[in-house]
Parts: sequence; structure tokens; C-alpha cells
Amino acid sequence: MQLKLVLKQMSTELPANIEATLSLLAGSDYIADRSLATTLFLSLKMGKPLFLEGEAGVGKTEIAKVLSAALDRKLVRLQCYEGLDVASAVYEWNYSRQMIEIRLAEVAGEVDKDNLGTDVFSKNFLIERPLLQALKPDVSGPPILLIDELDRTDEAFEAYLLEVLSDFQITIPEIGTVIAEEPPIVIITSNRTREIHDALKRRCLYHWVDYPSAERELKIVAVRLPGIDKQLSKQVVGFVQKLRNQDLFKSPGVAETLDWADALTQLDKVALDSEAIDNTIGTLLKYQDDIAKIRGSEAAQILEQVKMELAEAS
Repeated sequence: MQLKLVLKQMSTELPANIEATLSLLAGSDYIADRSLATTLFLSLKMGKPLFLEGEAGVGKTEIAKVLSAALDRKLVRLQCYEGLDVASAVYEWNYSRQMIEIRLAEVAGEVDKDNLGTDVFSKNFLIERPLLQALKPDVSGPPILLIDELDRTDEAFEAYLLEVLSDFQITIPEIGTVIAEEPPIVIITSNRTREIHDALKRRCLYHWVDYPSAERELKIVAVRLPGIDKQLSKQVVGFVQKLRNQDLFKSPGVAETLDWADALTQLDKVALDSEAIDNTIGTLLKYQDDIAKIRGSEAAQILEQVKMELAEAS
């Protein structure tokens, strides 16, 4: 039994170097470049939040999920949105339970205002939201706190978050201050729909997650879709890479590449053709203006270029 616990602890230890970080990610089918692995390793080693910025669909959120699985840590996710407040992000009181408790006390004739006030504002009536949950100790170690799409919130919440990340403590007036025994591993993502304040960025290690190179994207497709035809995967990646050089409203991310490759595989395709592209392009592009621009002759022209380049490379 003790041997099993030791082996589990060894398997969930933080990576010792950059190579170990790359291996940790690859073990969960995440193909990262060395610069991302370096920043992640330093973030873990230095105990600083990791701030990942980049276009949607390039794999920012996936980093937190992979770390949670690889390190066997609890994943606490705060999905940001416009209007996010303390009640949704940190804590709130269970008012319905409090009212029931007060009514029951009245019926029983046990209404002591001082004691009742203390009772209904105890931990039993507290609803913990993600930020508070992340400060609580866990048997498997400090959790992974994912603050996803921070750019969707307003500056007021951003300022509050800066305070939490400074000391990893939250004050609840009725109870007191909750302090993390061990700070969580914090990963913040942003799609850069607005700029995040410099004060918060200075608390973090920053990395821009770019679209992958053709070589790395091909590896990602091979790992995530092991049954895909090799010729099809090369054509899909080549086509997507060229699309990203087009003047589109929203270029396809890695997530869209995988969806498109999977859709073509489900249709038993072993090679791209113009008809298949036109019929399935909605899995790749998500805006009608982009689809109208690429569908038809433009897609056929791009496909021809891809086939020529692959033929020359072989």
C-alpha cells in the first residue's frame, strides 16, 4: 500500500526540467513547442500564475486540463463572462436555507438574535465558488485554477482578481479570512478581445500561444486522430495553414482543424477534393462571409497549391 502511494506521488510531482515538461504534456496528447513548455516549467518552478494569450482554438484552455490530468490535481475552472461578480466567482450565502433556518427557529421558539445571526452566517450556509474553492487544501495537492477568457470580464473584477492573486487569500466579513495553505497552480487565458491591465500581467509569466507550424499541427492531428489517412491529414493541415494567410474574419484554430479532419474521416475520405471542402467547410469556418469567400473556386485553387507543394516535397 505504501509503495503504491509513493509511486502515485512520484507520478504526480512537478516536472524537474523543460524536457520533463514536454514529456508530461505529450503524455496527455498535448504537442507543445519548446517555448511554451519553458514558460510553463518556469511558472510551476517559480510559483507564478501563467498568463496565456492568443486566438480562440489554439489550445490555451487545454493546458490546464492536461496539467490537471497529468499531475492528478483537482481542476477548478472559473469561466469568465461580462458582468461576472463576487457572488458568482468567489462566494455567496445560501439565502433560501438561511430563511428556512430562521423560520424553524421561530416555530421552535428559539429566537436568540445574536446566536441566530451567528448560526445562519456560518460555513454551513456558505456556497463556495471557484476562487474560494481553489484556496482550500486538497489531498492530491494544490488544485489547478483555470481563469478562462479573462478578457470577457470588466476592469472592476480584474482589480479584485489582482488582489486575490497577490496574497491568495479571501476575506469573508461574517467568517474571517481564508488563506491558502499552498497557493493553487493558476492559469489565466485571454483571447485578447481587450487588453488586460499591466498590473495583473506583471504578477504572471506571459506566453503568446500562436497557431502551430505545419509540422507540429500534423503531429497534433496524428496524435488526436490516430485512424486518419496520412495523405488526408497532410492535405488538411496544408489547406488550413494556407487559410490562415487569407484575409478572414476568424482564421481556423487547431480545434477547427481537428473537427474538420474528423468530419472528413467520418465521411470515409482519404483525400481532399473540391466537393468535400464545399460540403464540410462549416466545420472549419464559422462566419458566413468567410465561407462565401473561400467556397468554390478559391478553395479549389488553394487545394491545387497544397497538392503541388506536397508532390514537390515527396
